[in-house]
Amino acid sequence: MIQKRDRSISRRTFLVIGSGAVTAIALNLRYGTKPVEAKNGSPKEVNIVEFSNSGQREETVSLPAIVKSDSEWKQQLSSDAYEITRRAGTERPYSGQYWNLHDKGLYRCICCDTALFNSDTKFESGTGWPSFWQPIAKENVRESIDMSLGMERTAVSCRRCDAHLGHVFADGPKPTGLRYCMNSASLKFVKFA
Repeated sequence: MIQKRDRSISRRTFLVIGSGAVTAIALNLRYGTKPVEAKNGSPKEVNIVEFSNSGQREETVSLPAIVKSDSEWKQQLSSDAYEITRRAGTERPYSGQYWNLHDKGLYRCICCDTALFNSDTKFESGTGWPSFWQPIAKENVRESIDMSLGMERTAVSCRRCDAHLGHVFADGPKPTGLRYCMNSASLKFVKFA
């Protein structure tokens, strides 16, 4: 009798987990991150702030959004970078190359080279992902609602190419109280000269 009860608990647990997974997949398909779409055959224009490799703010420019096919992104990116930036994946904690990097420099988008974060705003979050308390320029990132995993989160993407970068949470340090929790594979670090 004890054996039967253990089996029914396992079956019940399996059904609960299975239904949760199906719900998460359905929500992701319905509300997941959407790619940038070209209108009337030409890419839309986006405004971004340019930065030199020494971190100096330059001008705000209007540039065409970068739109490529999946095969073009697969040729340009490593398989990890493709899965994270183009398919909204997440790397395992403590596995990315930048989570423990303390050098001074800029973090640029791996897909289009847009400046995203300055090392001056990076902090040790204890999460295993590179974390920043603000982007280098609010114009260079886009935030959107992410309903994957059956909960509401705020996804962060590159404004120019719509690369998925990570998520932002309201549990960071002062002065913003925010934690931009990014995937190393979505970033390219450029050390200050």
